[in-house]
Amino acid sequence: MLFLTRQQFTAALFLLSGSSVTSFISNGPSNVAARSNNRWMSSSSTRIGAAKLEPPVLLTDHVPEVFEEHVQKTYGRYPLTITSGKGCKLYDDDGKEYLDFVAGIATCCLGHSNEKLTEAITKQMSELHHISNLYYIPQQASLAKWLSDNSVADKVFFCNSGAEANEGAIKLARKYGSQKGLTDPVIIVAHQSFHGRTLATITATGQPKYHEGFKYGGEMVRGFQYTPYNDPDALAGLVKDMNETPEDLKAEGRKRGVAAIMMEPLQGEGGIVPGSKDFFKTARQLCDDNGALLIMDEVQVGMGRSGTLWGYEQLDVEPDVFTSAKALGGGVPIGAMMAKGEAANVLGPGDHASTYGGNPLACSAGLAVAACMAEDDILTNVQERGEQLTTGLQNLATKYPDILGEVRGWGLLKGIVIKEEADCLAGELVGDAMKEGLLLVPAGLKVVRFVPPLIVTEAEVNMALEKFEKAVAARA
Repeated sequence: MLFLTRQQFTAALFLLSGSSVTSFISNGPSNVAARSNNRWMSSSSTRIGAAKLEPPVLLTDHVPEVFEEHVQKTYGRYPLTITSGKGCKLYDDDGKEYLDFVAGIATCCLGHSNEKLTEAITKQMSELHHISNLYYIPQQASLAKWLSDNSVADKVFFCNSGAEANEGAIKLARKYGSQKGLTDPVIIVAHQSFHGRTLATITATGQPKYHEGFKYGGEMVRGFQYTPYNDPDALAGLVKDMNETPEDLKAEGRKRGVAAIMMEPLQGEGGIVPGSKDFFKTARQLCDDNGALLIMDEVQVGMGRSGTLWGYEQLDVEPDVFTSAKALGGGVPIGAMMAKGEAANVLGPGDHASTYGGNPLACSAGLAVAACMAEDDILTNVQERGEQLTTGLQNLATKYPDILGEVRGWGLLKGIVIKEEADCLAGELVGDAMKEGLLLVPAGLKVVRFVPPLIVTEAEVNMALEKFEKAVAARA
């Protein structure tokens, strides 16, 4: 098994933050031409005008080399090939066991090979897996009703991912602003936020490193303004400024104003930073006073990860629009953009759509997850295991004060800060933990993130803490 050097992990971390890096596998073949004759590589003679298509073959070896040749390098991958999983455990191609505290980055909420989820999607696949949204879909209606019954939402739009859900929310806000007479509708977002990888959602993401290389004339998508997270005064000041139309725009018959404030209840990729009640109370009041929408991005924190079904419940506010994905399908791709009141009726036929959104297969997965949430008392487990994880990480921070700092987050979305004076980055400590058989994920340069399946047991949390301590102790 290969492990990354410090330099390679640093490169990996920057790639996860949006920068480009070279291959992680230090001893992998680096010259594509030299590999062209290897049996696992495609022959150029079959690419154009082949007389007969050959069926694909599921590879069991040389997987990293095939990635190097045929998969675009949008990810920096750890030198690990996962082949199977059960519960909170994963197994690589050498049979080594790993305790999974990544869960597909907060996605596999029921763990791996969950019987109820497997049964639901297998049954649905044997009956009807996809049908156009031109027709009524019982599974979609059922999931929409459950989501509405268990949230502030009145209506749901289904799609395939968190980025798509947020893109839908942005379009809804734009049209809402237009209906209010705004020619220049502004959406206020936060610094250090993360909302997705589409052009609009990456613009909404308040981290300039993600914008590099995607601008036109020096600009990203227009209409977004950024404010410090958890700073009510700065937010109020920006709303006031954006609701004043500059004279040059007035001369053109244009009107600027705030259409929406879009925030994560807890910033995930920004370093596991929970929102403050005061900040979100201010955001809610500003929206009410100015006829704007409060949009909350619940893609990572929603569907139980915070210890409540929705992150906004931690903040005692109700959004007009909120989004979900990741855990919503337990690992089966599905996203949802939910709205209440006036916002629920902004989009009409032709305004927005998704070919795959709300298909029977994805919605059957969502219904299975919803059933487990209700029947297996998963929220109680998240609360109890979250407290256990917080206490354990705080004890480690006390024991290793030169390396570990603040523990923060909600439920089973936790991060521990790596101190600035510590001679390591989060990505390096994640690599050390991998050697101990524990999978973690960075949340920025100096925060290690713990996001296990929501079914994780008390014994598994203790095991994770023991493995993490071994990784930390090796650097003490």
